[in-house]
Amino acid sequence: MPDKSIKLLTYNVHSCLGSDRKLDPGRIASVIAEAGADIVALQEVDVLRRRTGGVDQAHMIASLLKMQAHFHPALSVAEEQYGDAIITALPTGAVKAGPLPSIGEQRGALSVEILVGDRKLLVVNTHLGLRGRERIRQMTTLLNSGWLRGTADEALPSILCGDFNAIPSSAAYRLAARSLKDAQLAGSNAPRATFPSRYPLMRLDHIFVSEDLIVKQAAVLENRLTRVASDHLPLLAEIGFA
Repeated sequence: MPDKSIKLLTYNVHSCLGSDRKLDPGRIASVIAEAGADIVALQEVDVLRRRTGGVDQAHMIASLLKMQAHFHPALSVAEEQYGDAIITALPTGAVKAGPLPSIGEQRGALSVEILVGDRKLLVVNTHLGLRGRERIRQMTTLLNSGWLRGTADEALPSILCGDFNAIPSSAAYRLAARSLKDAQLAGSNAPRATFPSRYPLMRLDHIFVSEDLIVKQAAVLENRLTRVASDHLPLLAEIGFA
């Protein structure tokens, strides 16, 4: 069987509101299309929110890319929702979504089992809180309570990604790094910051992979379009099975 590798992109899209204050889901779709991503993990997605024109951003971006969207609202007020999405054209299996222990704004996670050739891959997308203590509880929950197990009897090759609101020296990041590999460190490029998009200073967005996956390369996508499309830069990794 040929070596199957996929490109996974994680991206905090800031409700598709750019650093130029323009609301433009199409611009986010262009960034993803240009990157050639097979699997896309988005955070800060608005669905039917008055402030962003009542659009379902998850499905709008997915349909522009001819992909399917799985969306989990971390926050719901009446029919207005805000949360995380996983978008892909690959066949998907079991989906799990739920809240994480939160102190401030309610946070959650979304996991989708994705078929890559004849291999199953578990992708978990999250957006962690703003307080250190809260992030430790959230990361501990993700690592220890079955989020990274999937539905299979044996652990699946897994990717944990998203906006962790955590720099590499933080406790939440170090918890993840104990059992998983940071894609930016496993690739050949030097790790780069992802926030804020105009003048990136902090590495807050991460892709972590289990030991049975290989990171072929990882890059923060910084160009004219990504500097204005959101307040975070997207992070892309090419990942194969060991």
